[in-house]
Amino acid sequence: MGKVFRFKFGSVALFVQVVFIVLFATLLEYDDSADPKLPMVGDHNYVPPTSENATSDGETTWARVSRKYPPFQDVHVMIFIGFGFLMTFLCRYGYSAVGLNFFMASLIVQWAMIVRGFVYQGTFTGKKYKIVVDEMVTADFASATVLISFGAVLGKTTPLQLLIMGLIEVILAQINGMVCHDKLHAVDVGESMYIHAFGAYFGLAVSRMLYSEKAQKSQKSESVYHSDLFSMIGTVFLWMYWPSFNGGGAEGDEQHRAYINTYLSLAACTVVTFAMSAIYDKKGKFTMEFVQNATLAGGVAVGTTANMPLQPYGALIMGSVAGLISVTGYKYISGFLTDKLRIQDTCGVNNLHGMPAILAAIAGAVMAAMSSEDKWGRSMYEIFPYTVPATGADFDALVQRYPDLEPGKGWSSGKQGGYQMLALVITLGIAIVGGILTGLLLKLPVFDQDQLGEVDDLYEDAVLWNLPEEEEHEHAKKYIEDKNGSPMSEMPRVTEEKGSVHL
Repeated sequence: MGKVFRFKFGSVALFVQVVFIVLFATLLEYDDSADPKLPMVGDHNYVPPTSENATSDGETTWARVSRKYPPFQDVHVMIFIGFGFLMTFLCRYGYSAVGLNFFMASLIVQWAMIVRGFVYQGTFTGKKYKIVVDEMVTADFASATVLISFGAVLGKTTPLQLLIMGLIEVILAQINGMVCHDKLHAVDVGESMYIHAFGAYFGLAVSRMLYSEKAQKSQKSESVYHSDLFSMIGTVFLWMYWPSFNGGGAEGDEQHRAYINTYLSLAACTVVTFAMSAIYDKKGKFTMEFVQNATLAGGVAVGTTANMPLQPYGALIMGSVAGLISVTGYKYISGFLTDKLRIQDTCGVNNLHGMPAILAAIAGAVMAAMSSEDKWGRSMYEIFPYTVPATGADFDALVQRYPDLEPGKGWSSGKQGGYQMLALVITLGIAIVGGILTGLLLKLPVFDQDQLGEVDDLYEDAVLWNLPEEEEHEHAKKYIEDKNGSPMSEMPRVTEEKGSVHL
């Protein structure tokens, strides 16, 4: 890529960061619990019970941070290590997978806080949006949405295109979350619909608009031994910390169930993934691509229902089905998308995030429709607060059993289930339409799509990065020419292909 491209991206990135600083200074501020002027109780700041950030018993600042920060750390590891290394499977795109993941996540966590201020609190009215540790988790969730989409277009886009795609996607994803969660009151504790389904199908729609015959011809879209091994680092980190992703935002018994359900679902999914990998291979061997990705599908599939009383066997069933459909997707559906629909899904986000998220949403709707106080007890009203009766005799009778409940809307279980399904339809609609429009925008010459002019520019780190091997090659070339007095072109050539060295 030329000097014009490098100057353009650097200038845009710096401009965006300056805008972020101005918007933060104007529209955002610390939450009351981080106020340096708070009164002290013992060794810690005291959060008055009237604060939006306090519990009914006046939780101290340190108690809240101590409770919320560990799940945030887990999610943070998933975003910056898990997602980054998961995408290093391409033989010549490891720097870009980890590096651009790092850049995009750092960009999006800032932008997400700003956008959420406008969407949820109306900062345009002059009221500043409060930054609290919970918001850090939500910002990481927003970055996960974009990174999932990044996986669909991995190796086929410029950094400038990714930057623009991320800025647009965050706006649409936050609006979708507001509509589905705040207006329809569709429950999705692990955000399988709002993160995984949205990110997957937004990214696939963008990829469809950017379809290129060149990408089909590139041999660099494949992996080698060491790149697959690096990718497994991402898989293991994501697998280990996924219970925090699904359960970090829940409380009490709901959080406990979310941890257990996710843990069991991932375990079952992994067993089924290995089993199906062997079954689908003619020689009964395992395929690393399946293991890298499909083993994680259980975390996605149980996301919507993670805090619901699935029972342990139900979590195992969800994980098993997720493993089955994910491996099947990698084996058969990915090729269909590319050959028939002209959708190039580099990382297979449809198989890891898309289809398992649809499974999660359907399971959530079914669980909601089947919920009842007899089966779920108080948890039914805690998970689906709009099923609580409105003020009246029914509500008064219910409060006798559960004194802390607030009046709801009196929705039936079936109505709650219907809204759960409606949320999925809306999510897919906004994601796909938004992705198509974004993809069309990114094709404009100003966003440098034409900079990837050759087949060798795709899936290639050397286009974007200074690589040590290039400097080593130049030093070796000069040394050999000085020593032998013959040009490098006449010397034996060493190349690496599929992990093997050929002379």
